[in-house]
Amino acid sequence: MAETTTLARPYARAAFEVALQDKDLETWSRTLALAAAITGQPTVNSVLRDPSLSSAQIADSFIGVCEDDIQGKGRNFIRLLAENKRLLLLSDIAEIYEALKADQQRSVDVELTTAFEISPEASESLGAALRARLERDINLATKVDQALIGGAIIRTGDMVIDSSVRGKLTKLVESINS
Repeated sequence: MAETTTLARPYARAAFEVALQDKDLETWSRTLALAAAITGQPTVNSVLRDPSLSSAQIADSFIGVCEDDIQGKGRNFIRLLAENKRLLLLSDIAEIYEALKADQQRSVDVELTTAFEISPEASESLGAALRARLERDINLATKVDQALIGGAIIRTGDMVIDSSVRGKLTKLVESINS
């Protein structure tokens, strides 16, 4: 996966720079999400891997599937990816682009997993505390996992705060065994 991320990063940055320049982050976001979803289809995936097709034929087929949903610079981007045999990286490109966009917009997705359903007031209070700590707008998604026993796990990007009872018990067992 690290290799595909390394290959996808320059394309995602290029798309992001064009979107910033055109002040059109949302259109590029939709375009890349659509293109990534299309590459995930088995039939399309087999066409993208077909060695008997030229890059122009692959690009034209791909753009044909998208119909009118991908325009102008988006179509040029698809042609560039096809020419460089990078269309299969579209899901990674879209993911990296979204991270760049979130960083630009100073927002972050946060996943809160709790052992029990929490009140809207507690969720808002936690969201405010995270906003202050991360200095970003928070998109908070909550879910319940009763296996945690109690407490919560907060995930955002590569940061994880585990204050669950299960996590604490796991740490205790590890310290006893070492």
